[in-house]
Amino acid sequence: MNKVLRDAEEAAALVPDGATIMMGGFGLCGIPENLVTALQRRGTKDLTIISNNAGIDDFGIGLLLKARQVRKMISTYVGENKEFERQYLQREIEVELVPQGTFSERIRAAGAGIGGFFTPTGYGTLIAEGKETREINGRHYVFEQPLHADFAFVKAWQGDPLGNLIYRRTARNFNPVMATAARVTIAEVERLVEPGEIDADHVHTPGIYVKRLLQGHGYSKRIEKRTVRHG
Repeated sequence: MNKVLRDAEEAAALVPDGATIMMGGFGLCGIPENLVTALQRRGTKDLTIISNNAGIDDFGIGLLLKARQVRKMISTYVGENKEFERQYLQREIEVELVPQGTFSERIRAAGAGIGGFFTPTGYGTLIAEGKETREINGRHYVFEQPLHADFAFVKAWQGDPLGNLIYRRTARNFNPVMATAARVTIAEVERLVEPGEIDADHVHTPGIYVKRLLQGHGYSKRIEKRTVRHG
């Protein structure tokens, strides 16, 4: 099956208002920026975004926040986005902060069909309020439920029309696990190659997890914080 879409706009048209979307990326690395921009242009609203972080004010998820298209964020770190901070302090957006390891495992559990797991992280803190706790071998644990989504937007370096994906270096981050945990996974790739060009031993995300994909363009390869040392 050829899963290739014409462009990011065609992909964004599949997403209804009120959808829950996982978005890969860590800092500014591995962000599905073509898909995010297309969603922003389309004006899709009342979104729940599951992402490690909230981007910055003028890039990534920050574009959706600035356009007031996000109703809720489920994240681990949101400290680089002033617009997000403003909306949170003004109670204009709902926020669920999750410890990063728990965040990853909740997504992995969704993809693996696991009903939940116990973790010591967060026990005795606000994170544990309202959740089941249990003592196991003398240590206290908190029960965490899996994180599912309607859509996953992932960014890969290379893909083929069957949906097989390869990520490049740190852009691999949350993308592979998110690709398994959504009802519909849409990937944007830097390089679209013919079936068979990707060695089966090199595939990071098998095509069975990917519903649609497209070739992206215009990647800016931003640096989140540039530090210069004068010798």
